[in-house]
Amino acid sequence: MNTQVLSPDSTLDEKKAASRDWQVISLVGVVHAGSHFFQLVLPSLYISLNLEFGYSFVELGLITTVFFVVSMLGQASSGFIVDKKGGRPVLRFGLAFMALSAFLIALAPGYPVLLLAAIIGGMGNAIFHPVDFSLLNQHVGPKRLGHAFSVHGVSGNLGWAFAPVFMAFMIAITGSWRIAAAAAGVLLLLLLLLTYLKGALIAPVKDSGQTVHLESHQTMGFTEKLVFLLKNPALWGAFVFFACGTIAMSSVQNFTVPIMDALYGTSKEVASTALSLYMLSAGIGLLIGGFLAGTTRQTEKIVGVALFGSGLAYLLLASGLVPSSFAIIGLCVAGFLFGMAGPSRDMLIRRVAPKGAMGSVYGLVYSGMDVGSALGPVAYGVMLDYGQFSGPWIGAGLASFVAVAAAFWVAYCARVKGL
Repeated sequence: MNTQVLSPDSTLDEKKAASRDWQVISLVGVVHAGSHFFQLVLPSLYISLNLEFGYSFVELGLITTVFFVVSMLGQASSGFIVDKKGGRPVLRFGLAFMALSAFLIALAPGYPVLLLAAIIGGMGNAIFHPVDFSLLNQHVGPKRLGHAFSVHGVSGNLGWAFAPVFMAFMIAITGSWRIAAAAAGVLLLLLLLLTYLKGALIAPVKDSGQTVHLESHQTMGFTEKLVFLLKNPALWGAFVFFACGTIAMSSVQNFTVPIMDALYGTSKEVASTALSLYMLSAGIGLLIGGFLAGTTRQTEKIVGVALFGSGLAYLLLASGLVPSSFAIIGLCVAGFLFGMAGPSRDMLIRRVAPKGAMGSVYGLVYSGMDVGSALGPVAYGVMLDYGQFSGPWIGAGLASFVAVAAAFWVAYCARVKGL
């Protein structure tokens, strides 16, 4: 029986590698939390802007729509810039533009400047998934990638949770929504400063004096690379997967309160608590999913089981047959399983990303999330307007099943290519 004995030097090297990996994971996670935080800065000011300018909520919602449309278009294309220029300068660009957007909101004299702020903020937000996943794949060792992806997901949820609390607190202590928006800008500038203080952690990796970015697909022109990627059926499967996953999640994020009131007679306060517990459960699922992602190369199986179970939970809740006292538990189960699929999903995408095209691949497939964010609420809103309160959760269940099929399609394409 052969046993491998680690020398003191190899143990020390492993500790150094682990320490550096976790520093990178922490840095990328904190900055990712900042991007999600910024996404809710403007919605957190809706009431203040309504009182200040008299804008309707439709007008205010249009500003947010502009933000996400710009983000969608930018996310699909910014990955190509990440592949060419590297992640660190693009990350700093994103933070700087979001900070600028926050300061514009603080100084806005009216609607046109708010729209301009949304455009600039959307441009800044667009870069984060291509940059984050490019940096994590490049700077974190394979043994800790699953954990990196789970921390990345959890940090985004924490950013969403922190924004309304921070903005409400700043408005309460200063009495000014403008100061609150400016404070958000200062917070983003502090994150930008952090990327300079800890910039060595995400510097381009050197290999004999040349950067790793100079890979086979890195030398392609923009159009050539875009055509190459769009011909890849695995990436279309991944795009559908992300779109359907977001369509499923948006049913909970946007309409939990009216749905639970109609189907289970739940009060607004209890339904809001259910939404918070859903997000908490999804975060716990992400953390556990980080451990599971490293247990098998066939991560599509974890994704399939988790999302199929989540879809069944949505359909069961939509039936109205669940006792009202168990409805919140069912929602938490759906959230936990949805979160658990996240790290394995990202590992699966990594398998089909060509060398030198990591950023552009993640940019293209993650733009599916913006598509889902745009389509889901509109479709579900129509259902609710017609009194079909079970419709959104039925849609979430069916979208989850389509996402499962898309995940297995991506895995099939990877096997065909021997990946």
